[in-house]
This record gives sequence, C-alpha cells and structure tokens, in this order.
Amino acid sequence: MIMKIEFENNTIEFNVLYGSRKKISIHIDSMGFITVKAPNDSSKEMVISVVKQHGKRILEKLHIITEARETTKTREYQHKGKFLHLGKYYFLHELIETNELNEEELKINLKKFYFSSCKKIVGERIKKYQTQLKVKPKTIEVDESRTKWGSCSSDKKITFNYRLAMAPIEVIDYVIIHELCHLIHMNHDRSFWRRVGSIMPDYKEKEEFLARQGYAMTL
Repeated sequence: MIMKIEFENNTIEFNVLYGSRKKISIHIDSMGFITVKAPNDSSKEMVISVVKQHGKRILEKLHIITEARETTKTREYQHKGKFLHLGKYYFLHELIETNELNEEELKINLKKFYFSSCKKIVGERIKKYQTQLKVKPKTIEVDESRTKWGSCSSDKKITFNYRLAMAPIEVIDYVIIHELCHLIHMNHDRSFWRRVGSIMPDYKEKEEFLARQGYAMTL
C-alpha cells in the first residue's frame, strides 16, 4: 500500500508492508525507495505517526542519496562513462547516437532510449506472466518515479519505472510478476507473496538486487 505525507514542505512517499511483526520499522534502499514494515493490526494513523516521528532522518537520508546520484551522473557524462542496459554496462555511443550532441541533448536522448526499451521489453515479457496468472491489466504504462519500480492501481492500471530497462531481464520479470499479482491481491499479505513465489520462487534475490544495485540504475 502506497502512502504519502507532507513533512517540512516535502512529500514523503512510502510503501507499507503488513505482516506478523511486533513493531513498525522503516527501511530506505539505495535508490530512495521507502518501505515501512508494520504489524497486521497497525492503523493508517499509527503508521503515519511513526513516519512523521522519523521524518527528519528520512529527509536527511534521501538528501544523501540524491547527492550521491548527482555526483555519479556528472562523472559519467563528463568522462563518457558506461551506462547500464539489461544488466550490462555499455559505452554511451553503443546505446545512442552521440555525434555533435551536447550534454543536455545526450541526457534527453538517453532517457528516451530507456523509455522505449522499457516499453518494448515489458510489452514482450508481460504476455507470458499474464497467461500464467490469468490476469490482464487495464493499461500498461512506463513513467519516471523516484520511489517505486512499479505500481498497480485499484482500477487495474499498471505502471513501470523506465529505469527498469537498466536491470537484468530476470529482475524486470520479477517487477512484472509483482505488479500483476496485485491484480489478484492488492495488499502485500501472505497470499500475495505466495502467489509471487509460485511464479518466481527466488523473488527475494531479485528484491535484494534492486536494493543493492538500485543506486547504479539512474541517470
């Protein structure tokens, strides 16, 4: 369940996972994705209260992540570094045309490349899992998000982060399966994770990959 709060003129967006646990905990991965793990009987108000209590720490952590991302971005473009695509690094000129383009044009064209690649890959891969799960989303879109790799709305619209094009195919598959399973179970309850595991038993490895390597999957 995705929630948002306003804190010190900033919007903090986080995903809430309910389960068999004694207290609420907050986790921020290397991409700035915030996950709040809460006991099954936690109210929305209780979860929001805990997030607000840790609001300053969360904003400080997000600021550090953003600064690190900006530093990496500058270094890569200035030195014509390599960029990830489907889990492997490529020189910029191997992904897009670079002749006579300035830095801003390169950034714009590279983002367009990732959007196009993500749409193509998701469009191809999702068919297999729709059949296995016997579900069909109303729409499938690709957009830009700082806080999530994918989302599924209550009206069955699924959205994927364009940066997924940087991940290995099996990780992209995990996010696809994850969001398709939300068409069956909207919450992250045990039934949801059992369904995910029935299609991809090693899904936790894919989650760990995103947590460890997410910082590199950015522009």
